[in-house]
Amino acid sequence: MTLGSTRIASLALTTSVAALLLSTAPAQAQAAGTAGGANEGMEVIKVTAQKVAQDVQTVPIAITTFTAESLQSKGVTDLHGLSNYAPNVNIDASSPFSGDNSVLSASIRGIGSDDFAFNIDPGVGVYLDGIYVARTIGANVDLLDVARIEVVKGPQGTLFGRNTIGGAISIVTRDPGEKFMLQAQAYAGSFNRRDIALTADIPLSDNVLTSITVSSVERDGYQRVIPFANTGGWNFDPIGPDTAHAYRTSDRLGGNNRQAVRGKLLWNINADTSLTIVADWTHQNQSSTPNTVLQTWPDTPDSATAIAGLYMACLAGAQGQVPPGPNFDNLCNLPRMTGWPAGPGLPPLHNSNLLPISPATTQTGNIDMTYANGPNYAKYDVEGIGITLASNITPDITVKSITGYRHITWNIAIDLDGSADHGQFLTVSDQQQQQQFSQEFQFIGNALDSRLNWVAGLFFFYEDGYVHDWVPFDGGLLAVEDSNLNLVRTMSYAGYVHADYRISDQFGLTVGARYSIEKKHFVGGQQDLNGLSYKASGCYPPDASGALLGAPAFLTCQEVLGFPVAGQPFRYFPAGSNDREFDEFTPTAGLQWHATDQIMAYFSWSKGFKSGGWTTRLSDPILHGSDAQFDPEKASTYEVGMKSTLLDNRLQANVALFYTDYTQIQLNQQVGASPVLKNLGDANIYGAEFEGQALLGNGFSTHASVGYIDAYYYSLDPAVHPATPDPASDITLASKLPKTPMWKVNINPQYETEIGDGMDLVIQAAYTHVSSMYNNTLNTPLLKRPTMDLLDASIEMSFANDRYSIAVGGTNLTDKRYPTTGSTNFAAGLISATFNPPAEWYARLRIKM
Repeated sequence: MTLGSTRIASLALTTSVAALLLSTAPAQAQAAGTAGGANEGMEVIKVTAQKVAQDVQTVPIAITTFTAESLQSKGVTDLHGLSNYAPNVNIDASSPFSGDNSVLSASIRGIGSDDFAFNIDPGVGVYLDGIYVARTIGANVDLLDVARIEVVKGPQGTLFGRNTIGGAISIVTRDPGEKFMLQAQAYAGSFNRRDIALTADIPLSDNVLTSITVSSVERDGYQRVIPFANTGGWNFDPIGPDTAHAYRTSDRLGGNNRQAVRGKLLWNINADTSLTIVADWTHQNQSSTPNTVLQTWPDTPDSATAIAGLYMACLAGAQGQVPPGPNFDNLCNLPRMTGWPAGPGLPPLHNSNLLPISPATTQTGNIDMTYANGPNYAKYDVEGIGITLASNITPDITVKSITGYRHITWNIAIDLDGSADHGQFLTVSDQQQQQQFSQEFQFIGNALDSRLNWVAGLFFFYEDGYVHDWVPFDGGLLAVEDSNLNLVRTMSYAGYVHADYRISDQFGLTVGARYSIEKKHFVGGQQDLNGLSYKASGCYPPDASGALLGAPAFLTCQEVLGFPVAGQPFRYFPAGSNDREFDEFTPTAGLQWHATDQIMAYFSWSKGFKSGGWTTRLSDPILHGSDAQFDPEKASTYEVGMKSTLLDNRLQANVALFYTDYTQIQLNQQVGASPVLKNLGDANIYGAEFEGQALLGNGFSTHASVGYIDAYYYSLDPAVHPATPDPASDITLASKLPKTPMWKVNINPQYETEIGDGMDLVIQAAYTHVSSMYNNTLNTPLLKRPTMDLLDASIEMSFANDRYSIAVGGTNLTDKRYPTTGSTNFAAGLISATFNPPAEWYARLRIKM
C-alpha cells in the first residue's frame, strides 16, 4: 500500500468511526430519554471566535470549547490540562531547557512552537479577554474565574492575525455578577498539594460591577535530588555565576509555588455603552522542572570529538587522547572562563581531578531521582491590564476599542547534566524581560435585514525586551554568555475585514482578508567567555598574530577567526542593530450549506503566518546579522466539515476533514553546541476530527472525540536530513512533525443524579488514547513519547443547592510515564528529558455564598 493510499484509508477509517458514533448515539439517547422522562437539552454555548457572539454550532470553523463548569468537573486548573480533551491539539507545560512549567508548548494540527526564547514567536496564539499574549513564558496560565475557553483550529490569519498559524486559544474570564457573591475553593493532594482560591463579586452600584480573584498554587516536586556517592574522590568546580545572579537549588524538582490576583470592573455606562477593565498579576518562585539524563558521553553520537570529548581528554592529561585539531596546552593548561567580568575564572582542567562525564555520574537509574545540585529554579512576575470600551453607535453598528499592556520579568536555571558538579557539565540560566502594548479597534455590524454580518478592524502591537543567557558546557570549555544582552523590538500594524453573507436560507458565503506589516529590530550580544574557538585553533590569545594559523602576520587571531567586533574578542554577533520588515496578506473564504436549522455543512480556506526574526543561539562567530536570520512560516488550510444538533438539543456531532500546506518551517538545527533556528523544511498535513456530546437519559451523558493527523515533511534541508543519517535521529523525508500523534481518542462519560434534598452526585471518568509521537525536530528515538492509554476520574457531591461541594479525583491513574520535552546536545555529550508526573490524587472543597 502506498503512502498516499494509507492516508486516504486512515481518513476513511476516521470518518467511519465518526459515522458509527453518529448512528448509535441517537438511538441510545432516544431510548434513555424515553426511559428517563423529559430532560433539558444541552447548554447553548456562545463563542466570540469571529469577534461577535455566536452559537458555536453555527460557526463554520472547527472549535473546541470548555465552559467553567466543564473545567471544574474535569479538575483542569491550567491550559496544559486541556490537552487530552481537544482532538489534534497537544499542550505541554514547559519546553526544551526552559525549566519552567509556566512555559506553554502548544501545537494545533501539527503546527506550533516548542521554544521559550524571546526572539522566537509561538505558532498558536493565546488571547486573554481579547488581548494577545505574545510570549510562551507564563502562557500556561492558571484558569482563574474563567467563563470559557475557545480552542480555534487552523490558521486564523484574518481575524486573529500574527502567530496564529496553527490556531488560537482564547480565554474569556467571567463578568462580575449583579449580586454580592463569595466563593472559596481549596485543593489538597499528592506531593503536599495545597491550592487556595477566593473569588468575590462586589457590585458598587446597579451599573458598576466588580470582581476579584486571589489564588495560591503550591506543591512539592516529584523528582528528588539525592546525594552522590563520590567513590572516585573527585573534585568539583565552585558554584558558577548564573544569569539572574540569584543562585538557588532545591531538594525536589517539578513543584509549584505561584500566587496570582485578577480583578475585573464592568461599568454599564448606559444602554449602549460599556467599559470593562481587567488587571492581573502573577508571582512565581519555584523549583525548575525535573530533568533526567538518558544518554551521556561516550555513547552520545559525535561526543568523543566534541566538547565532552575535549573535557575528558583534558582530565586524562594525555595529549595523545585529544582529538585531532584542538590545541592541548591552550584547552587544558590555561585558566577557564577568564572573560567573566565578575571574577578571575576557574583553574585549568589538567590535573584538576574533576568529576568525569559518564553514566555513573549523571544517571541514578530512576527518573524520579537525580544528582543534579546545580541552579534549579523558575521565577517570574507578570503584570497585565486590559481595557475594553464598546458602544452601539447605531442599532446595527458596534464600535469596540481593546487596549492591552503586559510586562514579564523571568529568571530561570536548570541543571541539565544530572550530576553533582553544580551544573558545570551543562546548565542553562536565562533572564528575560518583555513588555508589550496592543491597541485594536473593531467595527461590527449587520445589514440587509441581518443577512450580512461584517467585522472590520485596525490592530497595532509593540513589544520590546532582552534575553540574557549563561550556559557553561563541560567545565566551562565553552561558556556562552551575553552580558551585552540580546535586544528585541517588534512593531506590527494590521487592518482586516471579514464578512458572512446569507445568500439564501440554505446557503452562506464567507470572505475576509488581513494585511499585516511587521517591523523587527534586533541586537545580538552572545559571546564565549572561555574563548574556545581561539584555544582549540591554537591561535590564542585573541590579539596574537594570525601567523599562528598561517595567515598574514599583520592580522590578529580575532580577525582571522572572524570575530566581528573590535575590542570584544569573544562576541559572536556583529555590533549594531539589525532591522527587517515583513508584509503578509492572509485571506480566508468559505461556503456554508444549512441543510436544516440543526445541520450545517461548510467549506473553508484560510492562510496564516508565524513571524520571522533572528536566532540568539550561536557557538561560532558571524560577520553579518543576516547570517542569523530566519523568514516567516506560512500555512494554507482547506477544510470541510459538518456541525449538527439533533434530538431536541440532546445530541451534538461535529466532523471536520482538513489539508494544510505548511512551508518555510522554522526548525532548530544543532550547530556545534547551539540549537540554531532556520527555515529548513516544508510539510503536508492531512487530518480528520470528530467531536460529539450526548445526553443519554437517567443522568448519563458523554463527550467523545477522535483526532487523526498525518503530518510529514516533503522537503527537508540536508542540514537536518543528511545523506548519512545521525544514529541518534530518525528524521527522514516523510518523518512525522514533532508533538503530532497520529491518533488521539477521548471518551468522557458522566453520571449525575440527585441523592437528597438539594444534594447532587456527579461521577465522571476520562479515558484518552494517544499514539506515539516525537518530542523534537530531529525525531530522537530516546525522546520519543510512546503510545499511551491514560485515565482520569473524579466524584463530586454538592449540598444545599450547590452552595457546598466536595470532590475527590485522580489524574494519570494508569501511572504512565513518558518524556514531555527534552534536548539533545551532542557537543556537551548529553541527551536529557523531562518526564510527566506520576499518578496523583486530589481533594477539593468549594463553598459559595
